[in-house]
Amino acid sequence: MPLISESSFAAIDFESAGAARGRTDVPVQIAIAHWSPTESFGRDFVSFLHAGQSITWSAQKVHGITPDDLEDAPTLLSLWPEVKGLLLGRILVAHGHGTEKRFLRAFPGHPFGPWIDTLLLARAAWPDLAEHSLGALCERFGLVASIDERLPGRRFHDALYDSVASLFLLEHLLRELDFSGKSLDLLLRPDLSAWSRLRP
Repeated sequence: MPLISESSFAAIDFESAGAARGRTDVPVQIAIAHWSPTESFGRDFVSFLHAGQSITWSAQKVHGITPDDLEDAPTLLSLWPEVKGLLLGRILVAHGHGTEKRFLRAFPGHPFGPWIDTLLLARAAWPDLAEHSLGALCERFGLVASIDERLPGRRFHDALYDSVASLFLLEHLLRELDFSGKSLDLLLRPDLSAWSRLRP
């Protein structure tokens, strides 16, 4: 198993049209951000996506994406070459990765992974916190100002903001627990009992 310090990470986030009775939810925005312990932050990619259906009012209230934003947007499938190039060979990162895994099923048999879920990592590292949402964690650990500086004009529930925020959170966790020189397996299989002994 490689060391964390030798690994390259790609955080991915989707925003969606929202669930509604009788229809399957679809993505309306994708973002991917690169980071590694040795080179810090790298390339960012973000795109609106053609949805083929209306955005629910509740979803629009959360992420602020409107039908006008999606006008002439590409389909997720049409972005396959770029998405593949950005994700292949990297450790994938997401905060609550269920949505990201589900939407990537649009690419059958894709070779992406392994996955790191920063939600699970945060619960392992800081089990006593009342809330483990991405926004709450970034606020608690003073990461928001740095994220805002990197992405001026964006906010939580923008796909690029959330993907970059998950990398800031991962970086913070590695620094706090002194994990950078340890095995990647610690992140792939977080053990609550073992991690509790490692917390400062």
